[in-house]
Amino acid sequence: MTEKKFSAGLVTIVGEPNAGKSTLLNALLGEKLSIVTRKPQTTRKQILGIYSSDECQIVFIDTPGIMQPKYKLHDAMINAADKARDDADAIVLIIDAAHYNAKRRLLADNLAFQRVASSKQPLLLAVNKIDTLKQNELILLLDRLSKEFDFKEIVPLSALKNRNVMELVNALKPYLPNDAPLYPTDILSIAPEKFFVSELVREKIFTLYSDEVPYSTEVEVEEFKEQFETDGRKDVIRCAVIVERESQKAILIGKGGAAIKKLGEAARADIEDFLQRPVYLELFVKVRQDWRENDGQLKNFGYK
Repeated sequence: MTEKKFSAGLVTIVGEPNAGKSTLLNALLGEKLSIVTRKPQTTRKQILGIYSSDECQIVFIDTPGIMQPKYKLHDAMINAADKARDDADAIVLIIDAAHYNAKRRLLADNLAFQRVASSKQPLLLAVNKIDTLKQNELILLLDRLSKEFDFKEIVPLSALKNRNVMELVNALKPYLPNDAPLYPTDILSIAPEKFFVSELVREKIFTLYSDEVPYSTEVEVEEFKEQFETDGRKDVIRCAVIVERESQKAILIGKGGAAIKKLGEAARADIEDFLQRPVYLELFVKVRQDWRENDGQLKNFGYK
């Protein structure tokens, strides 16, 4: 009996903001690794997620959405996406099906497509949010997209509804070059717990605050230590929420500290669910003037 061939490789997911990159990664892994909100540009740093089965291992990289940069922060995010593109064995470009159906957008106008169209790696297209289209609309859209560029594969799917997600895995298998796993098959990521804690706090900021405030914030985990009490382990976590102006600090804290208390309660619940243990979470706010334009601050935050 012929033994099944194992394959493994690195696959980078690229797309414009809100195309569904993070939702797709979470659906592929069956676990929430990437934070997701309705606001664009939620993802800032690339996130590595490891899909493993008996037949393959795919190391997915979820990258920041490709946009027209307004700050040095955006330049750093795009540079990170470019590096992930260059390191990949294959690339998945994800688009929002509704945008290309109703608005008749062309792939040539897609900023993410522009950065991967000439890549040497195999390029696959994931047409996301197909649940928003009628069957005949989807058929016509897929036909049009296939004529705009010669993709290795085109996979229609709905990451949110978990439809056809595994079809993308099957489509990627032929382009995985290695015959052994790149990482242990029983882990989903190599990022430290501190990273996911900071991301979960940042997700709640995007959810609870409006306008420019979420985009002006960064979260630093300043303390993360084990503490054992009579009823078991309870980690102590202290996070600094960084903003650019005093006015933003006032909004984050709220009247009588009500807003930051609500933020802390919401973030703690998600952190405990992720870590599967109780935590003591303390949040405080610091002002670092125009940090999104400061090379030194961007380096400290891991963007450079």
